Amino acid sequence: MTTPEPAAPQPSLDRKKSIIAGLLGLAVLVVIFVRVIPQIGSYSEAAKSLQSMTVASIVWIGAAVILYNAVYGLPFVAATPGLSYPRSFSLNQAAFAISNGVPGGGAFGLGVQYAMLATYDVTPAAATAAIASVGVWSIFVTLGLPVFGLIAVWATQTINVGPYIYIGAIGLGVLIVMIVVFGLVMRSARLAESIGALATRVASPLSRRFRHGEEVDLVSAVLAFRNDTVELVQRRWSAITIAQVSVSITQFLIFYAALRGVEDVNASTSLLVAFGAFAVAQIGLMIPLTPGGLGTVDALMLALLTGMGVNVGDATAATLVWRASSFVPQIALGVLSLIAWSRRASQKVAELAVRREADQ
Repeated sequence: MTTPEPAAPQPSLDRKKSIIAGLLGLAVLVVIFVRVIPQIGSYSEAAKSLQSMTVASIVWIGAAVILYNAVYGLPFVAATPGLSYPRSFSLNQAAFAISNGVPGGGAFGLGVQYAMLATYDVTPAAATAAIASVGVWSIFVTLGLPVFGLIAVWATQTINVGPYIYIGAIGLGVLIVMIVVFGLVMRSARLAESIGALATRVASPLSRRFRHGEEVDLVSAVLAFRNDTVELVQRRWSAITIAQVSVSITQFLIFYAALRGVEDVNASTSLLVAFGAFAVAQIGLMIPLTPGGLGTVDALMLALLTGMGVNVGDATAATLVWRASSFVPQIALGVLSLIAWSRRASQKVAELAVRREADQ
């Protein structure tokens, strides 16, 4: 008789922390959209730019949104052998809706991913490997984009990149460290154990101070992470990379379509300028004050666009259209995916209960 594989831990929401995080995020959003963005852009000028949009522009934006959401279903196909695209799409969209629609919902979204994969008959070990690899690769892409964006900004020769150099330097430095550490962990269990021991020594003083003297053991955590993901990473790293990069590229296409849609035909922003602003601004995703970089990414993107000579109204309008087009439809798709999955999961539980009764 085989011993059943233990279920992976499923994080739950801390109500007090969620309320605090929600209030803090709301306060940050109010400050950004009411105080910061009006100082960089112009809502009134944005309204004029929006009025000039043609039907063709709206169609192009809609096509980009459809393509982006279609590609958003690919990462878990790449990271979960045997998982169908419809299930991967439902999984990622539902997790996005929870993580970005619920205050402090990141942990809850993670738990939903585990639960959904369980109902798709994915083993706990495979689910842990898939979720971990998709998460790590998402961080890699998020940190890598600002570096390439800074190169694009420098190539445009439209703005002094000096004030933004630190963004690229920080992103590049953290990315290199993460890739090196990740590579060493994947290389051998011995190196993974050494890295875990070093991380434990670094984290122990903080743990003792903020966790009432409780000791932290990162060796076992690092070794468990390696055991869960090493085989998948070795076999599927290229597919996961292509899927994650495709998500970012298609999201940029929404932004570029929005920017070209609100601009006058005689004032078309170059692809390089648009990509530079979009890519550098993604560093705002690493600021965990608001869900999905809402507000932080927007303000930085707007500042870069106007700094590189884009009309203030056009830049503001494009940023708002990009945010609405890439955020609202995805939240809606995520909610629908979650509802559909909940119904199927309930039916599956009912069927299992009937079978157990019949067996008895």
